[in-house]
Amino acid sequence: MSQTQRTNYRWTVVVLLFFATTINYLDRQVIGLLKPTLEKQFNWSEKDFSDIVMAFQAAYALGLLVFGAFIDKLGTKLGYSLSLIIWSLAAMAHALVKSTFGFGAVRAVLGAGESGNFPAAIKSVAEWFPKKERAFATGIFNSGANIGAVAAPILVPWILGIYGWQMAFIITGAIGFIWLIFWWVYYEIPSRHKKINSEELDYINSDAEEEVAESELTTERIAWSRLFTVKQTWALVVGKFLTDPMWYFFLFWLPSYFSSTFNLDLKKPTLPLILIYTATTIGSIGGGYLSSWFIKRGMPVFKARKAAMFIFAFCVVPIFTARYATNIWQSVALIGLAAAAHQAWSANIYTTASDIFPKKAVSSIIGIAGMAGSVGGILFPFFIGWVLDSAKAAGNVTAGYNILFTICACAYVAAWLLMHFLMPKRTAVNL
Repeated sequence: MSQTQRTNYRWTVVVLLFFATTINYLDRQVIGLLKPTLEKQFNWSEKDFSDIVMAFQAAYALGLLVFGAFIDKLGTKLGYSLSLIIWSLAAMAHALVKSTFGFGAVRAVLGAGESGNFPAAIKSVAEWFPKKERAFATGIFNSGANIGAVAAPILVPWILGIYGWQMAFIITGAIGFIWLIFWWVYYEIPSRHKKINSEELDYINSDAEEEVAESELTTERIAWSRLFTVKQTWALVVGKFLTDPMWYFFLFWLPSYFSSTFNLDLKKPTLPLILIYTATTIGSIGGGYLSSWFIKRGMPVFKARKAAMFIFAFCVVPIFTARYATNIWQSVALIGLAAAAHQAWSANIYTTASDIFPKKAVSSIIGIAGMAGSVGGILFPFFIGWVLDSAKAAGNVTAGYNILFTICACAYVAAWLLMHFLMPKRTAVNL
């Protein structure tokens, strides 16, 4: 089998994962763009919106734990399909609710369904790619999160202006069912794929000799509770807990920040948001490419991941100077750099999990680490709501955002240092 043929099959998988992740983030981003409209219609305070976000995050956190183990048990094809069906139906159901409580309820179902995306996607990459290519593949599909965030500021205001907020939820939610057709027709794991032969399988497993863990050689499913007994799990938990909330802040509160600070009109396509989320696409792909480039230059896999993450952690630090921005484009540049660095960080922390854990446990470990990130995402919005409501009461909402940007500036460096302390050297997990 030629390299061209071989690459085509594996990168078809990445394309499928990319579009699923795009839809995943498009569906969750809609409410942030509709926030000013829904605030007026339902008389929401910042605390009300924070409560709705926390309902999503709580369900997402629990769902990650459940779906992680669930996908390891059922497999990526069926597990991913069920996840998408749940979240797409929940996204469309937003159009039917009539109260703040109703929004909280459907956001919870949306969070539970969307939690299956990353465990299934990371497991798919581990099944289809050798380690030297995983970060780049992960960076590409992970950039779908950013494309979804770019598409939302273009698509949602257009739908809102013509059809109203209900149709914004219905149309974006229905897109997932189109993807499902292609997933069910084209996806299968390599060992069952009709067009994959032994040569291709050998290439996918070409770094198998680097897998120290003997448990990789068995098909016995690993209970997720066993994963809590190893320090590598806790390193990933800390990394996700401290940094994922920053991304949720970028995702759910940036539209409101630009609206309140720079009077940005969210009822039409917004160039600042489009530019920021476009930058995150570059960050995601570039972040995956950088650690892969380090590996090709002879750097050990684990050291390459840590070196890349160290660089990206410091790229977030300048965001604390957003408080001194005198115009919107200065803020766009600083926030865009930080958001891009987050996605680059994310591509590498996800891939680190697949580097050190056996393939049959990858979905579970991503679920556990992702749950930790979502727990942080539950706690941080509570703090955000309190800070912004207090700032509004004092007549200076921008001061509240300045506090939040300073926290973002410190989070990644702190996460890197703690991960280094917990996991200073690469040790493959033998379960």
